Amino acid sequence: MKYLYFALMCLLTGCVSVATPFKAKLPQGEDWYLGFFAPPYMEVWMERVDVEDVRGLYYSNILAGTTATSGQEAPGGWPQPMQVPMGKGRSITGSALPKLVFVRWQSLVEPQTYRIVLDIPESVREQMTKNMPYQKHPQDLAYQDVLTIELAPGGWIKAWVQSSESTPLEILCQKAEVEPKGPDQGLSDGRYAYALNKLHPETQEYLKTHPIPFNSWTCPEQASVSQ
Repeated sequence: MKYLYFALMCLLTGCVSVATPFKAKLPQGEDWYLGFFAPPYMEVWMERVDVEDVRGLYYSNILAGTTATSGQEAPGGWPQPMQVPMGKGRSITGSALPKLVFVRWQSLVEPQTYRIVLDIPESVREQMTKNMPYQKHPQDLAYQDVLTIELAPGGWIKAWVQSSESTPLEILCQKAEVEPKGPDQGLSDGRYAYALNKLHPETQEYLKTHPIPFNSWTCPEQASVSQ
């Protein structure tokens, strides 16, 4: 239902502003960053990313294409906090903090297409406005204005907030739904962004001798932000 609401509202409004009150916000002129990454070898093609901020502004099609993977080690399981990268993405210029993030992506190693609408709670936005100490220089502070999202096989998705220098804090872990229309909303006749022989050579070699560890990416309970 959240997916239908988000898509319908963006269609009807043309992704324009509908003013609503909000609390947590970054200082004037500060942007926030949205980044994505995938586990090692588990290649992903981003079809679409849309954002609604807390003012009701819609930002459509802000990201598409390949995303980063997190190294060349074994791909099973979520990364430890100190190993969470910022991911490949962009600064959301002129936006207030996020309320909803819609993601549709192709998990190329399966292959399968997934979609999800992430509902970002106020507690997360408050966390993004906190000045947190640098890892190496605790006397220095930075806003946790980076929202990093990992996309794993099976439709699992986990998100963290961090600054470029602070320890990432897990904020949510969920399972996306399969996109019923398939890749590219059914416009590619079921073809994925890359045929299997177009995956990176390292990925092809890995998949020849290793199964995809689907059960290593699960969300036993919803993560919560410390207040």
